[in-house]
Amino acid sequence: MPATPTDARARTDAIRRVLVGILAANLAVVAVKAVIGARSGSLGILGSALDSAIDAANNVLALIVTAVAAKAPDEEHPYGHGKFETLGALAMVGFLCVSSFELLRGAVNRLTGFAPAPTVTDPQIIVLTGTLAVNAGVAWYERRRGRELESEILNADSDHTRADVVLTLGVIGAVLLARQGRRWVDPVIAIVVVAAILAVAYRILIRIVPVLVDERALPTGDIERVAREVDGVRGAYGIRSRAGAPVRYAELTIAVDGAATVAQAHGIADHVEGRLRHELGLHEVTVHVEPC
Repeated sequence: MPATPTDARARTDAIRRVLVGILAANLAVVAVKAVIGARSGSLGILGSALDSAIDAANNVLALIVTAVAAKAPDEEHPYGHGKFETLGALAMVGFLCVSSFELLRGAVNRLTGFAPAPTVTDPQIIVLTGTLAVNAGVAWYERRRGRELESEILNADSDHTRADVVLTLGVIGAVLLARQGRRWVDPVIAIVVVAAILAVAYRILIRIVPVLVDERALPTGDIERVAREVDGVRGAYGIRSRAGAPVRYAELTIAVDGAATVAQAHGIADHVEGRLRHELGLHEVTVHVEPC
């Protein structure tokens, strides 16, 4: 069955509740990292705080985007506003690339110059480890809710949060080694983290591009096969499908016996629509009927 306006509103409200909770957690992590970074003089920790701030900025962006995406279809957007969610995910890819560039530039500067070792205390490292646990919990929860709600914005943000977990791990490891006099470890780990973040950006990109370019949702042959299995269908053609956010659309024309009544033809079309929804997981199906 297609999603009703009530269902869409409930889904949007659920996404917003998830985002508000995660935003609060991210802001707390930013504050902790910023204070520790400023007191210890660790550029790595300050950079990690900046990356967490980007997480929080993404949450704010996501709240704005989901508000727009929740709008009902109108004359200018007859298929709804769902793709605004996907555009938000694309914006997150941009944020990931910008933060990666800043991390890479800082790492190169440290490798080619001199920087004093940070003075991070044991209690500060314990607190940083606590932020690591918070980020890991946020990433797990956001990924689970993103799958349940079929939200690109939550899935993309969970990927970014997982990248922040990797970054924090690298920063903690670098700080521990730097305290032993191995200053070169900090920029090397930063470069590794950049590679990990770019890998996350790439995974997000390959997931959202099919939606943005209206890539087919299913092979044409699969849709034709299911349609032709319905009694009364003589043929199926003019088949098209596309990926949506979060729905998948399809339309096709079926050929029926020219002697069939209008009611019979519509009954066959309804049966085809129901089979396609049930067997192929399509959300919106348009079936045209032609006599043969």
